[in-house]
Amino acid sequence: MILRPLLLLAGITLILAPISAAPSILRGPYLQSATPDSIVIRWRTDTTEGSVVSYGTERGQLTKVAKADGVSAEHIVQLNGLQPSTTYYYSVGAAPLAPPAPGKAVAEDAPGRPSTYSFTTPPPVGTVKPTRIWVLGDPGTKGDIQRAVRDAYYAFTGKRATDLWLLLGDNAYPEGTDADYQKAIFEMYPVTLRTSPVWPALGNHDGRSANSATQSGVYYDIFTLPTRGQAGGVMSGTEAYYSFDYANIHFICLDSHDSGRNPDGAMMQWLKADLAATTRDWIIAFFHHPPYTKGTHDSDKDSDSTGRMNDMRGIFLPVLEQGGVDLVLTGHSHVYERSPLINGHYGKSPTFDAAKHVLQKGSGREGGDGAYRKKRGRIPNAGEVSVVTGSAGHAGSKPPPLNHPVFYIAMNEAGSSVIDVDGLRLDLTFITDKGEKKDWFTMIKE
Repeated sequence: MILRPLLLLAGITLILAPISAAPSILRGPYLQSATPDSIVIRWRTDTTEGSVVSYGTERGQLTKVAKADGVSAEHIVQLNGLQPSTTYYYSVGAAPLAPPAPGKAVAEDAPGRPSTYSFTTPPPVGTVKPTRIWVLGDPGTKGDIQRAVRDAYYAFTGKRATDLWLLLGDNAYPEGTDADYQKAIFEMYPVTLRTSPVWPALGNHDGRSANSATQSGVYYDIFTLPTRGQAGGVMSGTEAYYSFDYANIHFICLDSHDSGRNPDGAMMQWLKADLAATTRDWIIAFFHHPPYTKGTHDSDKDSDSTGRMNDMRGIFLPVLEQGGVDLVLTGHSHVYERSPLINGHYGKSPTFDAAKHVLQKGSGREGGDGAYRKKRGRIPNAGEVSVVTGSAGHAGSKPPPLNHPVFYIAMNEAGSSVIDVDGLRLDLTFITDKGEKKDWFTMIKE
């Protein structure tokens, strides 16, 4: 707050009303719930003001305005009526930007001008578009390794845009508080947050300050996720688990931590309906607790003592595989582990039978053992690749066993995973914090 100068009138000292400084942005902007014709933009300011987004398809012509009612320090604005596969430029603030005079351009760094950012809307649902997905499991350590993993991905992707990114839970250590999220997510990934929509899953550390039954707490306050099927898929009625479409990919996010996991529960009933409804070429499921791992957690022992990993393997994985899932992404174990094309292994590791449960062995690499191949369409139990990629914040502090028989490869390395989907081809690459390409495979639909 800035005080106006003192005025002396007939010996009387007057202090005029204070002039309030313009609100400062403390968080964001960040992108949520993107669809081909809409997107949610969120940000936080240090004082309350109106929630306004100015936007347009040209950087210097932000002539359209979207607003939310009232004033707030926590701003949530939805843009509707957008065009698919279109780049939009936007700025956030209480007052819309006036368009420049004819023949004049407004400098982006002009005094008082809000920063201008951009995003590209998803393509029409079901269409084919080369798509890049960044996958971060257990990232939120706030330290040098998390930054190194981030920078290694930025170097890897270069000028190639990130179309969307996934958080696999334990997004902000240690308690998932608002302050933890500020340091671990909003101050760690500001560029990606304001240009690419992020889709999160709830982990056990996030769950320390959130409640899925009431959809309350920090995780649910921070994210705006589809509950009515507005981003694709069947409405779930909750932000705890949801689905969305991007191009010819269907994504399913499950809550392995805090929602009921019983076979007749609400999440299971929704999952069955959602799988039955989708006609996309690819199905990617993501959640926190892995069905298989011998990393910093052991899925045989289920060290959480609550059966989460056993439940995801024994109750949910059969339904996912029956529904035609292609890729299962999880975190929780701070390692990287990856299977070949598998199906039907729902018990503990001693019950694994490669002859029975491996549908196509080998690396899945072209030029080596060959890409994993599946027929196109919703074919039950045609195989999936299970990936534990939970080391975006750090690797295990001591070498874990890494000997689960389901996995083709396993390593105690910090890093993140990158998925590229182009039509009926899917590639996954694991990039370490040192920028090394340590694993990769290809899956092709025929």
